[in-house]
Amino acid sequence: MRKKDYIFATMIFLIFIIILLRLWQLQILNTEKYKKLAEQNRIRIIKIPAPRGIIYDRNGIPLVENIPSFAVSISPEYAYKVDINILAKILNLSAEEIEKKLSKKYESIYMPIRIKEDLTFKEIAMLEARRSELPGLIIETEIKRHYPFGPATAHLLGYLGKITEEQIKDNLQYKNLPSYFMVGQTGLEKIFDDKLRGTPGEKIVEVDALGRELRLIKESPPVKGEDIYLTIDALLQESAYKSLETLTGAFVAIKPDTGEILALVSSPSFDPNIFVEGVPQHYWNELINNPQNPLLNRVIQGLYAPGSTFKVITALAGLEEGVITPDKVLVNCTGGISFGAWTFGCWKKGGHGPVNLRKALVESCDVYFYELGRILGIKKIHKYATLLGLGSPTGFNSDEKAGLVPDDEWKKNVKKASWFLGDTFNTSIGQGFLKVTPLQMARVMAIIVNEGVKVTPYIIRGNEAKKENLNLNPKNLEIIKKALSAVVNEPEGTASGARSYIIKFGGKTGTVQVISKKLKEKVSYKNIEHHAWFIGFAPTDNPEMAFSLIVEHGGSGGAVAAPVAKNILEGYILKKRQLNVKN
Repeated sequence: MRKKDYIFATMIFLIFIIILLRLWQLQILNTEKYKKLAEQNRIRIIKIPAPRGIIYDRNGIPLVENIPSFAVSISPEYAYKVDINILAKILNLSAEEIEKKLSKKYESIYMPIRIKEDLTFKEIAMLEARRSELPGLIIETEIKRHYPFGPATAHLLGYLGKITEEQIKDNLQYKNLPSYFMVGQTGLEKIFDDKLRGTPGEKIVEVDALGRELRLIKESPPVKGEDIYLTIDALLQESAYKSLETLTGAFVAIKPDTGEILALVSSPSFDPNIFVEGVPQHYWNELINNPQNPLLNRVIQGLYAPGSTFKVITALAGLEEGVITPDKVLVNCTGGISFGAWTFGCWKKGGHGPVNLRKALVESCDVYFYELGRILGIKKIHKYATLLGLGSPTGFNSDEKAGLVPDDEWKKNVKKASWFLGDTFNTSIGQGFLKVTPLQMARVMAIIVNEGVKVTPYIIRGNEAKKENLNLNPKNLEIIKKALSAVVNEPEGTASGARSYIIKFGGKTGTVQVISKKLKEKVSYKNIEHHAWFIGFAPTDNPEMAFSLIVEHGGSGGAVAAPVAKNILEGYILKKRQLNVKN
């Protein structure tokens, strides 16, 4: 037994010695050899972006698409080994630009460093041909966002951009995404980013010293983002943008009975396709330094005095309060009225003569509404303006401006001054302290033609709009509606020059003084004109849309805004007819 024990112990000792010798050989004698072998076989974790959901209009027309694109990255462990000069020459980039990207501190040693996106086929071929000189090279196929309507839908859809450090810090859902991932920065792309973005996939691969994939270890495929269907009519949207493209202003149309937004255009605009690849600094500087502010969504953030379009509300207040009747002559307009040392003129210097409600709306007599405002008082004007939704957001989205409907309490608290009858005169014709957005005025028009039902505008199909019956007298609404039809379709109407033989529509013009006559006489202000408004509905018999339009510094509402509205509606109808013929 002792002999057997001795043999066994000796064998254990020899085995232990062999293991030690082998470890010495691996870790000391052949250190460089095995280090090199280890470097030649690495695990790489690649995040795979999910295709974003498609955004469609109400008829299934895509407003945004996904198209294939190629990008080149370098694996981090080869950042200091790659030949920067070769890479710069192939990609038409400066060596300094590439070096800056490669030296940047990234969130993971396994995350590839993105060098350039949207590669051409020529660049891909040249990279593949010189792969042996570019260790760690990765060429990825990905999906790029494309906006087929370009600037026409920019304020509506927004744009994508690379995740910012602030977004990663403030939003947990961005925490594990690579810094080159594109997420929504504005508009619907931002509001519904979590739905549109989908779930990124992940691929774990083993690669050799040149970064070539040897084998796939594990893969979790990406899950495509959710598609979204809007209430927008792409044809109306495009027609509106084309009509406003050379102007500064906004157009918005809603379906009166449901609140569905049919078109939302702000001009000037920008091309969201430029943002897809990362907006060039020079283009960004042009946008932010442009005095016309193309990044501003004027439909919901532009605040303007409503001008004579507000007379619709003053008229409704008079009818609802029973202080006027449609045929009663309220004033004899001689071109203005005097109040103390002040004179409040009518836009028509010679006056309108005897004026009843219908004539006051059709010909937009200021003196009639001065008198009606005096009879009503600011409290009742304020009551109906706020009832119809002015002075507060419509509920469309969180970026809306509230606007302002002033009264004596507001002036006392904010301006530290008393309210005068002159303030009431100005308010009754839509001037003075009043501030509204185009979307608010479109909803006012919708209430008039929708039997007094106030709806909350919305843009995602399938949503239910909030509705509120304001309990307005249908007869009073019909009186105003008929007068507004005459504004366009009868010779004496202020928008008669915009009468259309393709589609019959009605509405109210407005001209907003933005600078005093005395100040405008100064040389530096000669090019500043009044803002031109037109709010309307179409067609007149059974309105399918209520809309508002403003042209900043356009001049007269009747001479400028109403004809632009006509162009929008006719362009839309003609395009629909063409498509029906083709189909």
